[in-house]
Amino acid sequence: MSVGLLAVVDDILSAAMKASAKAAGVVIDDAAVTPQYVQGISPARELPVVGKIALGSLANKFLIIIPVALLLTAFAPWVLPYLLILGGAYLCFEGAEKVLEWFGVQHGHEDEGARDERKLVFGAVRTDLILSTEIMLISLASLDKGLDIWMTLAILAVIALVMTGVVYGAVALLVKIDDIGLKMAESSDKRVSRNGTRLVNAMPAVFRFISILGTVAMLWVGGHLVLVNLAEVGVHFGADILHGIEELLHAAGPVIVWIGDTLFSAIAGLAVGLVIVGIVLGIGRMLGKKVEFHEGEESPSAVRH
Repeated sequence: MSVGLLAVVDDILSAAMKASAKAAGVVIDDAAVTPQYVQGISPARELPVVGKIALGSLANKFLIIIPVALLLTAFAPWVLPYLLILGGAYLCFEGAEKVLEWFGVQHGHEDEGARDERKLVFGAVRTDLILSTEIMLISLASLDKGLDIWMTLAILAVIALVMTGVVYGAVALLVKIDDIGLKMAESSDKRVSRNGTRLVNAMPAVFRFISILGTVAMLWVGGHLVLVNLAEVGVHFGADILHGIEELLHAAGPVIVWIGDTLFSAIAGLAVGLVIVGIVLGIGRMLGKKVEFHEGEESPSAVRH
């Protein structure tokens, strides 16, 4: 009995690791996007906020994504591409907003310097819902077709727990690493103290990079979702270009193919996002809201403390 149970557990873990490997790119995106949401809050609240977002991510996966994905896969698989198009469009919109903010264009957003924790967590969990949806759907699509529903559910549950732990463990480390540097800088050991000071001094540049990477990740993932799933519903133009780029760069190796794929997806995502922002701005003007232009906005270069 115990041998049979261990064999089942081993099968679940093996299938979970194999399926989740294909979603590794989205996991990296998720880890890059999330730290933006804790910039501008007090250091004492950083880990509690990351914890709340992680709990929200688990709720997304276990209460929404997994049940809905299993139901739709069984009864209405044709709906999934449309949901992914909507999710991708939302990520494109968020990414395009960030790019516009770099150039001083805002429209009705609250001051990032005084952030409401509840709204911050809600915004992060909302973005996580889309990224987690892609992680789980990629994983689901990678599973063997002959699995029964309970084995599939067990594998997806393991993937959800592992992915959430990896993403938010990395985020927690990123947002607290400067505090680790401060502790090191106070050390009586000169070498440790010097390395701690270097670590603290490097963090503004690290967070600038993370902010930019997070925005690019939104545009890349969002653009890729829109292109691939439009093809699933019969609109092949963007996906054909994407496949053409992949074939053209195939001889140069997988890394160059990935870079080309990412670049085109991000450009497409920015284009889609700007169109949506334009529509939102048009609706805002009809409702009497004005676009604000702020000189000197430095979203990608903002530091946490």
